[in-house]
Amino acid sequence: MTVSLFGHRIMQNSVAAADRLRRIVNDLLSNEEFVEFLVGRDGDFDLLAASIIRTAMQKINRQNASLILVLPYPRAEIIENETFFLDYYDDIEICDAAQISHYKSAFWIRNRQMIDRSDLVIVCLEHSKGGTARAANYATHRGIKVLNVAVE
Repeated sequence: MTVSLFGHRIMQNSVAAADRLRRIVNDLLSNEEFVEFLVGRDGDFDLLAASIIRTAMQKINRQNASLILVLPYPRAEIIENETFFLDYYDDIEICDAAQISHYKSAFWIRNRQMIDRSDLVIVCLEHSKGGTARAANYATHRGIKVLNVAVE
């Protein structure tokens, strides 16, 4: 199972969203044969999600799950500290198609490719504007299940 995660750069209610995400991640790790988590590194939710996933993987001691950082283009912080990032993420992917576009559209191209390979999309959608809303709408249109941890 492949799961993509998207959320706002700045979260308003991170405690409740974190609790909901923790329950979902634990359920996936306990019940699915293999789970591939795809995350970015572009704001509060991405960092929170990666932390929750990594912690859950360690607690459950799951070898059949992976946490993959997906970037729209190479970033200096990643290139200069690749060993550090690979100690945390199981892999780092650079979206080839996004690299040839304007940097603002690169994020949408990356998000769309993540969604297209997903069985489930988890969002922290607190308002109906921006990239997270666009990702949730695109996934819904493609028939992919979307779970919003911002609401009960």
